Amino acid sequence: MPARSRSRSRLRSRSVAATSAAAVVLLAVTLSGCSNGSDGHGDSSSDGHSRTEAPGADAISHIHGLGVNPGDGKLYVATHHGVLAVDDDGSSRRVGDTADYMGFTVAGKDTFLGSGHPPEGSGDHANRGLIRSTDAGKTWTSLSLAGKADFHSLEEVDGTIYGYDSTAGLLRVSEDGEKWDERAQLAALDIAVDPADPGTVLATTESGVARSTDGGKTFGTGSEPVLTHLSWARGAKGEALYGIAPGGEVHRSTDGGKSWTETGTVPGGQPQALTAVDADRVLAATGDGVHESRDGGKTFTRRLAMSGD
Repeated sequence: MPARSRSRSRLRSRSVAATSAAAVVLLAVTLSGCSNGSDGHGDSSSDGHSRTEAPGADAISHIHGLGVNPGDGKLYVATHHGVLAVDDDGSSRRVGDTADYMGFTVAGKDTFLGSGHPPEGSGDHANRGLIRSTDAGKTWTSLSLAGKADFHSLEEVDGTIYGYDSTAGLLRVSEDGEKWDERAQLAALDIAVDPADPGTVLATTESGVARSTDGGKTFGTGSEPVLTHLSWARGAKGEALYGIAPGGEVHRSTDGGKSWTETGTVPGGQPQALTAVDADRVLAATGDGVHESRDGGKTFTRRLAMSGD
């Protein structure tokens, strides 16, 4: 190989290695922040959880979850200060309280599952455990683990709930939302469950995507790519598993995460949430708002702009 070609090859290798190392560091820092029950926003209070003043009605703060409600077809966004309903024109309104919704998933028509921390001054448990809304986020009911668990990632597949409890670094699984099985302990930021085979659970770790084939009882060693968030599209023809890297690069897998193809990049910086609605429709939140792709993650259009901290 000519000297110039060898030089270019070394430069490309160094660039890839540097990018990978930066991704690992960023995910490790994020995981460290999650492990103590804090999401890194606001001032730390005596109970170990962050507290901030609620923003104005139009302010949009850090995003923790995304979902499309089959009841009205609208995009719902779980934030540091409440759940927002988003219209097609990009306008939004807060539908309920100003609690910090750390974990969030749409489980059915007007039915949401959540977790996190209560509004300032509510007197409720610092960690809300599992909560549920059956009126599209207007009101919430405590189901279990109040004061004990803070789920940073929630998945519901065929009536079974999978939750990553950041307070214990533990995967929990429940058939009814009240009684829980304790599964593997691991340091993860996000989980995804195969809708066609719920025994397969993936988790994002600082060493890459870790896989479980026994319902989350045990996980293998993480493998590249290093991703912050994962989402498995439901009801898709063939498999449609998406992941997003710390730099916003979107990855798609059609073989359950065994191999990945980079499809595009979400603008706006560090990822905050990811939801695959179907095989081609993907929602991603980054530092400047919520973005949507209708072509499998190749291109994105901003649906909601960020306006508050």
